[in-house]
Amino acid sequence: MTLDGLDACVRRLRRDMINFTAELVAIASENPPGAAYGECVRAIQSRLRALDLPCDTIKYRPRAGVRDQSGAAAVLSRVGKGRRALYFSGHYDVVPVTTPGQCNPVLRGNMLFGRGSADMKGGLASMLYAAVALKRLHVPLNGHVALVFVPDEETGGQRGSGFLAAAGRLGANGIGMLTPEPTSGVVWNANRGALTVRVTVHGREAHVGLLHQGRNAFEDAIHVAAGLQRLARRVARRRTRFRIMPEAARRSLMLIGGRVEAGSNFNVVPGRCVFTVDRRMNPEEDYEEERRALFEVFDKARQAGVKLDVEVLQEGHPSGTPEATALGRALSSHVREVTGRTPKFELCPGLLEIRFYAGHGIPAYAYGPGLLSISHGPKEFVDTDRIVECAMIYARVAATVLGTQ
Repeated sequence: MTLDGLDACVRRLRRDMINFTAELVAIASENPPGAAYGECVRAIQSRLRALDLPCDTIKYRPRAGVRDQSGAAAVLSRVGKGRRALYFSGHYDVVPVTTPGQCNPVLRGNMLFGRGSADMKGGLASMLYAAVALKRLHVPLNGHVALVFVPDEETGGQRGSGFLAAAGRLGANGIGMLTPEPTSGVVWNANRGALTVRVTVHGREAHVGLLHQGRNAFEDAIHVAAGLQRLARRVARRRTRFRIMPEAARRSLMLIGGRVEAGSNFNVVPGRCVFTVDRRMNPEEDYEEERRALFEVFDKARQAGVKLDVEVLQEGHPSGTPEATALGRALSSHVREVTGRTPKFELCPGLLEIRFYAGHGIPAYAYGPGLLSISHGPKEFVDTDRIVECAMIYARVAATVLGTQ
């Protein structure tokens, strides 16, 4: 088997990749709330069986007392028989549509339009058909490619990769992981962590003429926000060593008041004030320490007499993988050979599912066919040439890092 032969096999699968992407785009697997998960699972299962690939489905099971009727499940497959595993993992959920008809796939020239085409249903086709090419050419592997299709990435992975990790079903015998996120031609080898909370400050309503009978929840919220601002100033002095542009983006981040609501009318003492805090940690920061620092602000406010509740909306750990691992070198080399461009390694500004694998000491990178700039947007699309290129790259990387030569 030569790399040219592997490339040729992938090219012959082009139409199948486009059809599979379009089939998935047509399924409105919006998250939130987690719609049409069951339909997506069945489509993936059907495709795997048609390709004569094994299919193992792991249904999400919520904790006791919690009902979930989303049909969330992870679908697993593999090519190769050895113990060592190179994971190709991707998510089938998409952000909600913003314009009518976004889940109707439209092919215009080489561009396939539709919600999730870039993030990341085109990437799912790339990773699946990379494995198909390896199988059809009987590429000898010292290990196997593990295919993982999960839901829920767009809201933190609780019913997807997070569930697999908690169940001990993620990353077994892993030597590496790739995920086809829309990276715009770069490789993401790190991600920020996220801790997003909603703070509800409780006061007591009263008519403005009876101000003395009320307690102003807005003013109490200002007291809380002052403590948060002091923390935010300390946080902003930290810089990551991972590459991200522009330079100002290297700061550790904390957004106060992304959403705020308070009061019922101009002449009523507000009895309730709600605001959000979105803390984004750099990979070098310790998640648990940063979580404690944030909640200490709320504890001090309570000690000062402020009544408040804190609801956690999102949690995800930061992670980072060095560029110079065997997998990182292979990925960079094959991106250059296939596309003619040497990719830069950068920090993703948001959460990535590489964190679940990197947390187990498995080198993990994101590289996919889509563009970040149009993902989640009203005219989301993916270049079908890039779907094919990404499949070539994934197949080449697997043949290299799992090769027997």
